[in-house]
Amino acid sequence: MGNTEVRGLAARAGGWSARHRWAAVGIWVLFVVLAMGLGSAAGRVDVEESDQLKGETHTAARIIDDAGIEEPAGETVLIQSKSGAVKATSGEFRAAVADVVKAVDGTGKVTDVTSPYDTHTISRDGRSALVQFDVRGDAETAADRIEPVLDAVAAVQKEHGSLRIEEIGGASMQKQYKDAFGNDFQKAEYSAVPVALGILLIAFGALVAALLPVALAITAIMATMGLMGIVSHLQPMSDTANSVMLLVGMAVGVDYCLFYLRREREERAAGRDASTALRIAAATSGRAIVVSGVTVCVAMAGMLFTGLAEFEAMGLASLMVVAVAMVGSVTVLPALLSLLGERVEKGRLPFLRRRRRQHGTDGGSRFWTAVLRGVLAKPLVSVLVAAGVLLAIAAPALGMKTQQLTLDQEFGDSLPIVQTYNRINDAFPGGSEPAQVVVKAKDINAPAVRQALADFKKEAIASGASRGPVDIRLHDAQNVALVSVPLVGGSDMDKATESLEKLRDEVRPATLGKVDGVQAPVTGQVAGNHDFNDQLMGSVVPVFAFVVVFAFLLMLLSFRSLTIAITSIVLNLLSVAAAYGILVAVFQHGWGASLVGAEGVGAIVTWLPLFLFVILFGLSMDYHVFVVSRIREARLRGRDTKDAIRHGVVTTAGVVTSAAVIMVAVFAIFGTLSMQSMKQMGVGLAAAVLIDATVIRGVLLPAVMALLGERNWYLPRWLHRLPDLTHDEAPEAIARPVREEGERLTV
Repeated sequence: MGNTEVRGLAARAGGWSARHRWAAVGIWVLFVVLAMGLGSAAGRVDVEESDQLKGETHTAARIIDDAGIEEPAGETVLIQSKSGAVKATSGEFRAAVADVVKAVDGTGKVTDVTSPYDTHTISRDGRSALVQFDVRGDAETAADRIEPVLDAVAAVQKEHGSLRIEEIGGASMQKQYKDAFGNDFQKAEYSAVPVALGILLIAFGALVAALLPVALAITAIMATMGLMGIVSHLQPMSDTANSVMLLVGMAVGVDYCLFYLRREREERAAGRDASTALRIAAATSGRAIVVSGVTVCVAMAGMLFTGLAEFEAMGLASLMVVAVAMVGSVTVLPALLSLLGERVEKGRLPFLRRRRRQHGTDGGSRFWTAVLRGVLAKPLVSVLVAAGVLLAIAAPALGMKTQQLTLDQEFGDSLPIVQTYNRINDAFPGGSEPAQVVVKAKDINAPAVRQALADFKKEAIASGASRGPVDIRLHDAQNVALVSVPLVGGSDMDKATESLEKLRDEVRPATLGKVDGVQAPVTGQVAGNHDFNDQLMGSVVPVFAFVVVFAFLLMLLSFRSLTIAITSIVLNLLSVAAAYGILVAVFQHGWGASLVGAEGVGAIVTWLPLFLFVILFGLSMDYHVFVVSRIREARLRGRDTKDAIRHGVVTTAGVVTSAAVIMVAVFAIFGTLSMQSMKQMGVGLAAAVLIDATVIRGVLLPAVMALLGERNWYLPRWLHRLPDLTHDEAPEAIARPVREEGERLTV
């Protein structure tokens, strides 16, 4: 401890920034402006639908793209007798069909309008029929042109009171989503900032101190948005990746500043001058931020191993925003604190100031002091009780069922279009989400190919995979045929998947598979969900292994303790498992589901478990590294292990609680959205962070460390050759005058 030179990347970066304040701020502002400018100039390349998945779905999309076939947005009008008394054969029903055909065709916005009497799209009970057509122009922008068609259908409905006349399709669904939920997600994103600011005001009791973390988080997010545009030319991005980046960026950006700022304030409250307090914060909290940030980045990088374009985009975007927030926290933040000095306390809230004086300024927490007294008095009992409770919470996860949510699962019955979707599925099982077989041949009109297509059409129905009608569209010039097959099972994904597997494994090999040179991948909504699930399940082991192994190595190198590395991984896994259990209990089994508006979902959306694991494993390290760093610092200053644990947990309780409240509040906002998948994400993240900051960090971690005693710092002799990344400095050493040349080492 006699070495007075500032050691460690974070300490040197903080020291340089504090001495070159305007340069550090200027470089940061220039970086943010340049990143945004270059990103805007480069434009963002988004993930193409054909690249979303590998396997058959990808092959089918590639065949269609390479052939230059523009698939228009398809729309369907359901005409159905409300009472069942009016049949499709009646004059009234025929008149309604004719009116619908005339009305939609008369808008000039559609093409290929077909009557159910020509296509035989009449239900078995004779009370429902479908008028089908395509929207002119680009399918991606069809929602912007569909309103006149919807108005025309609504006008026909008014003229036929005994019939139900409703429209559904890709364009109309997209429009309804926009109208009902278009601003929903955006509002949640925007509300995250004032929520975080409000909590920080309470935590700091001063406006300027509260604004700093929010400002740094926002600038980190802005810079990352620009970087995403540049990087997207190598790895395409998406709107989902953008939203996840904002979520993660706000969480870690505020957290990192909170850690740094609270330590600097604590040292000043203890009587240090501003310069010394800043040096201590840089060497302690700054180092914890770097360790935590690198660990989070590693966890996010795990998503790159899924092979799924959307996950790769989310992983890379999250990784970038964490890296930018981490760099900003250890560079521009010390510069701003040095510039502001005592002015960081400007805008004080009188009530909170009085309360702070009453509670003291030592950073301690009466509540956690009391909790710690009991935990450290009986650590074994505390471990057994806390671990038992978390394992009980995690137990429902053993029966987790994952699937892509259907329209009615995702939105419930709140949208009229969902009711239409259900009615069509009841009358025409599989009709709203048919499988599509993309047949590519050297000559699509060759007799053998035409015969195989006819056989496929017949066998698809004979096998029980479909009840028909099977529609075949030939594209002679491209030698491609598109075969639409309504699947038995409809919106019941399990039954529809069984029908899909019959098509792929039985019907196709017996028909199209017998013709040499023919490709016939099966795609569609059900096939895409099935392939996505298979690919995601195949990537679980490599992603889990990558994240756990690298997080273990980082903790081992950062704390030079095999015990701490192992306990870190075990506690984080327990936290994630408990979050899984809550998700399954609420959204799959419906326990307390009405509290979050999640009745009747019955499953966890496919992508969420892996996504939650990666995000939570990364974010959990924030608190863990911060608390353990403080415990280790106290231990190195000569306290015994139990006293170091008490000091570390109690003095970090305030900042961890504030950080956790912000994270829980931001994530909970997403739990209020109308989409069930977003609810699941918000509830899962909020529950895990709450568990992590309370039960894990406040009870299990200190209890386990108290049981282990001096074994917490155990490092086998054969591991002593590992690189030393600890770079610890006790405040007493840092507080001494520092040689200028020592601080001027290259960062």
